[in-house]
Amino acid sequence: MRNKAIAVIFTAILAIQLSGCGLVLHPERKGQRGGNIDPAIAVLNAAGLFLFIVPGLVAFGIDLYYGTIYLPGTALELDEDELNQLKDVDGQLRSEALARLVSDKIGRPIDANAMVPYEVSSADELSFLVNHASF
Repeated sequence: MRNKAIAVIFTAILAIQLSGCGLVLHPERKGQRGGNIDPAIAVLNAAGLFLFIVPGLVAFGIDLYYGTIYLPGTALELDEDELNQLKDVDGQLRSEALARLVSDKIGRPIDANAMVPYEVSSADELSFLVNHASF
């Protein structure tokens, strides 16, 4: 009887975690970088976090790492024409145009003179700088 109860509890934990993992529910989203968070996946992961701390953290970590927690088509991407509009004749980014674009996207004014350029060698380095910047 005790083994049966343990098996039922283990099965319930596994079922909740698998249903809360965006990687299992939406494998086609793998590789997305940013965008709006899918509330259904976030709630299922949070349920795992609320009920079972470690599996919930693992589910959030996996979904964030693989990008399956994000809704498709909600990440900000620039096409070639939009990117070219941000550049001057020398091919350098114009800070005023970039500040205007960012202001429009986030809904807050950005001062082009206050922007500080950083040279980065990879997307990981850029992500680190953005996440650890003091605004």
